[in-house]
Amino acid sequence: MNQRFNMAELRRITLVRHDSVRAQSSRERRCSREFFSVRGTLVMLGLGALSALALPAVAQTPQQIQAALDSALGKFKDVKQGANADYIPALAKVDPNIFGIALVTPDGKVYTAGDVKSQVSIQSISKVFTMARVIEEQGPEAIVQRIGVDATGMRFNSIVSVEFAQKALGGPEINPLVNPGAITATSMVSGANRDEVWKHILDFHSDFAGRPLTVDKEVFDSEAATNQRNQAIGALMYAYGFIKDNPARATDIYTEQCAISVNARDLAVMAGTLANSGKNPVTGKQVLKANYVPGVLAVMATAGLYDDSGKWLFRTGLPAKSGVGGGIIAVSPGKFGIAVISPPLDAAGNSVKAQLAIEAVSNALGGNPYAPVVKR
Repeated sequence: MNQRFNMAELRRITLVRHDSVRAQSSRERRCSREFFSVRGTLVMLGLGALSALALPAVAQTPQQIQAALDSALGKFKDVKQGANADYIPALAKVDPNIFGIALVTPDGKVYTAGDVKSQVSIQSISKVFTMARVIEEQGPEAIVQRIGVDATGMRFNSIVSVEFAQKALGGPEINPLVNPGAITATSMVSGANRDEVWKHILDFHSDFAGRPLTVDKEVFDSEAATNQRNQAIGALMYAYGFIKDNPARATDIYTEQCAISVNARDLAVMAGTLANSGKNPVTGKQVLKANYVPGVLAVMATAGLYDDSGKWLFRTGLPAKSGVGGGIIAVSPGKFGIAVISPPLDAAGNSVKAQLAIEAVSNALGGNPYAPVVKR
C-alpha cells in the first residue's frame, strides 16, 4: 500500500515539476524574445550614438587618401587566393582579375584606384538597401518585429535557421541580411503590383548610387534558373507568416535585385551615402532619413560578412556588407564609405582582396570608429 502510495505521489510530483519546467521554459522564451528585442534596439542606439557623436576624424589630405588606395592596390593586386562563386553559373564566368577600389568622403570627393569601371552583380549587398527602403517606408520597428536583427549563427541560406527561430525562439530572430530575412524584406516593399515594387527597389538603389542602375539580364536569368533553395525559403517564410502574400513574387524580385549591375565607384557612393547620414554626398539628395541610418549600420555590423561577420568587425570595426559577385562595401560613419570589387571569394563567400584592401585603407586613414582618439 505504501509502495503504491509512493509511486502515485512520485507521478504527481513529476507532473507538477514537468508543468513547472514547461511554464518556466515558456517564461524564459518570452523573456528571451523581450531581451533580444531590447538588445536589438540598444545596438541600434549604440551605433546611432557613434554616428551622432561624429568622432573626430584623423585629418587626411586628398594626397594621403589617394596614397592609401594606391598602396592597397599595389600590395594586394597579385593575391591569388579565392575563387569565383560558381553555384550561379553566370558568376563563374566573371573576370577574376577585376580589382577596383573606390572611396567617397562626406564632402562628395571620390577617390579611386584600379578597375572601377567593370561591373559585377550587386548580389547580397542589395539586401542593405532593400532593408533601408522598408525602414524608410515603415520605420525600423517593422524590421525588428517582422524579421529580427540578430545574427543567426548559420549559413546565409540556411533553412534550419528559420526552423530554429520559429520553433525554439518562437519569434522573429533572423535578420534582413540572410536570405530568409532578405526575401521577407523584399516582400514588405510597398507597391500595388510587381512593377511598382520593383521600381521602388531599383530607384532606391539608384538614388544611393547617384545614377540610374540596370539589371544584368544574364545573371538574373542564370540565378532564376538555379534558385530553387530560395524558392523553398520563400515558401517556408510564407508558411510561418513572415511573408504575408505571394512568396513566389517576393523571391523573384529578390533574385532580380541581386542582379543589379554596379562598379566599385557605384558601391562606394552607396556606402558614402550611409557614411554621410543618408545624404548622397555626390548628388546632395537625402535618400534615407538620418535617424534611420544607425539601425542599418547596426545590422551590417552584426551580419554583413556571412559567417565571418564577427571576425571582420573585430579586425576593422566597420559596418560592412559583402556579395558573392565580389563586392564589399564598408562604412566609417562621418568619415568615408569605401568599396572594393574583386570576384574571387574565400570559403565564407567574401572577396579575399576586398577584405584586405578595405582593412589596409581603413587602418591608414583611421577609419575604425571604436579606435581610441589620440589627442595631440
